[in-house]
Amino acid sequence: MPGQPLAHDAGARLDTSAFSTLLVTENADRLAVQLNRPAVRNAIDAAMVAELHAVCAHLEAAPKLLVLSGIPGTPEAKGIFASGADIAELMQRRRADALAGINSGLFDRIAKLPMPVIAALDGYALGGGAELAYAADFRIGTPSLRMGQPETGLGIMAAAGATWRLKELVGEPVAKDILLAGRILTGEDCLRVGLITELVESAGLLTAADALADRIGRQDPLALQTTKRVFHEPREAHPGVDNRAQAELFESPAKFERMQAFLDKRKK
Repeated sequence: MPGQPLAHDAGARLDTSAFSTLLVTENADRLAVQLNRPAVRNAIDAAMVAELHAVCAHLEAAPKLLVLSGIPGTPEAKGIFASGADIAELMQRRRADALAGINSGLFDRIAKLPMPVIAALDGYALGGGAELAYAADFRIGTPSLRMGQPETGLGIMAAAGATWRLKELVGEPVAKDILLAGRILTGEDCLRVGLITELVESAGLLTAADALADRIGRQDPLALQTTKRVFHEPREAHPGVDNRAQAELFESPAKFERMQAFLDKRKK
């Protein structure tokens, strides 16, 4: 049935043997994906886009949590999430490439993944790197985080989600400051305006992301998928879409099992 949430499936593993830009660790309930182009500060190129599409295809078929991160920080060097799209590739792109929505299509696909997406952000998250982070359901950052949209300084615009996702996340005044005046947010700024939900030191970033994933993972997978899907429905679809989704969940085996376990625990 179209729109029907997929059941949690920990079956076939993602084949990463041909990957060159991502490091992937897959567990029963989550997929950890590290952007890995350190020589160019994790600039997002065509190869990374293709590999992230492969990740999406895998998670659409076998829904799991996705944890996105970049190069981890060390005492000697700051981490890097993604410094933006690969400028060398952008130089060659023309009108047809813009209309194809190369990055915007990928980030929209990530935003629509069945299960929640967590972005663990350290160091640069600029341009397309920031827009990739906006597509996540949760963002955790560090004091070293630097987030913004430098596109207008390069003669283009942030066209992969920032013009509308950023406004929804932080409101119009802050969004315009970032998009039109080139403001770069620090980690503390991001926490203050609600762009991230947690600020942790670089050394504890992935631990914090895993702790959040653990908390999310304790929820029922089908209920998670249903809630995420309904959350993103347009306002005019409510409350009808809520009632239909709840009707499906009211008949799910997990509802009876979890509620019975709650009642049994309360009796003890």
